[in-house]
Amino acid sequence: MTKTDQVPGTRRKGSQTRADIQEAALSLFTERGYDATSMREIAEQLGITKAALYYHFDSKEAVIRSLFTDHLRALEDLLDWAAAQPRSPQLASELLGRWLTLSGQRGLKTMRFAAANHTALKAVVPPGQGSAMERIDQATRIILGPDAPLQDQLRVRMALLSVHSTVLAAQGTRAENADILTASIRAATLLVSDLFPAPEIPIIE
Repeated sequence: MTKTDQVPGTRRKGSQTRADIQEAALSLFTERGYDATSMREIAEQLGITKAALYYHFDSKEAVIRSLFTDHLRALEDLLDWAAAQPRSPQLASELLGRWLTLSGQRGLKTMRFAAANHTALKAVVPPGQGSAMERIDQATRIILGPDAPLQDQLRVRMALLSVHSTVLAAQGTRAENADILTASIRAATLLVSDLFPAPEIPIIE
């Protein structure tokens, strides 16, 4: 990852600096390993001072917790939107598509980090905070309704988990993020193809 482009004499906005720190830290943690990466190296990667880094995050642990918290909050916002819509095959398709798109953005990188740093992650993310199963259950109910057959529920859950499952399957391979997302979209589409229209999802590099 290269240093974030910045016009000399200008300053990043606070929210952009926070996002840049998360992105740089995630790349370094995945590339070098969580334990082998220091806060100083994260600051150097971005070309900012340690004081600027500590203004947003007081530790590596705080950076990781924020990644999971932000991803879960984005899923919650999506579910709040979907719950307010009338249930239909089109809504089911759009909800799955938006869910996979979120998972394919920073969610995918976070999952790859988690797969590569499983032991460190246990010590950083409190029990329950890193779990998305309640959101998956809620999404499944919105998509199918409360009384759907168990087999349909399982298929939709597997579709919602397709990015996570493909990240695990990709370990030990040379798969890039686009490869993982493409495979997960195809798997999700096959799982639900006879339940509602296939979602339209852009491939995210």
